[in-house]
Amino acid sequence: MKIKKAQFTISNSDFRKCPPGDKPEYAFIGRSNVGKSSLINMLTQRKGLAKTSSTPGKTLLINHFLINDEWYIVDLPGYGYAKRGKEEREKLQSIIRGYVMGRTQMTNLFVLIDSRHEPQKVDLEFMQWLGESGVPFSIVFTKIDKLGKQAGATNLAAYKQQLLETWEELPPIFVTSSETGEGRDELLGYIDQINQELKK
Repeated sequence: MKIKKAQFTISNSDFRKCPPGDKPEYAFIGRSNVGKSSLINMLTQRKGLAKTSSTPGKTLLINHFLINDEWYIVDLPGYGYAKRGKEEREKLQSIIRGYVMGRTQMTNLFVLIDSRHEPQKVDLEFMQWLGESGVPFSIVFTKIDKLGKQAGATNLAAYKQQLLETWEELPPIFVTSSETGEGRDELLGYIDQINQELKK
């Protein structure tokens, strides 16, 4: 799939104020500092489309980007940032939950995982909740370039193994690097495949 056009459309904290219409939406979520904005910029090949920051937890809103005038990439706030106060954490949780459960246009949720780390409780619990809630999601491992090939393969195998302790079947899994562009074709191909099925 070629991305000819990518434009920011709207930011807000309430899923009811998201763009009207029935265009499919592909949302990206993950723990703070997982490389979400960098991945969106890599996919669209627009360097400053999603604002990147070295400060964790910068995205506090639901951000919509219209792609090829046909579908949206949605940048959701990161979860699990410990330094936030309880009130702010609850507010973020409510924004995320509202969008994930209430937005009928959301076609797939991509859950981003930093490939350098061991399985984190907050990620596993979030995916468990998605599974129990019947939310269609895929796992995207980020920053694979930061690991050697062997270490990367070992980490991913360990992660899958842990997931299979509670899951009968794993969701689609993608391995990416915003630096090298690895995984871009696979991710966009997957989105394109879903879009084509929806058109039928």
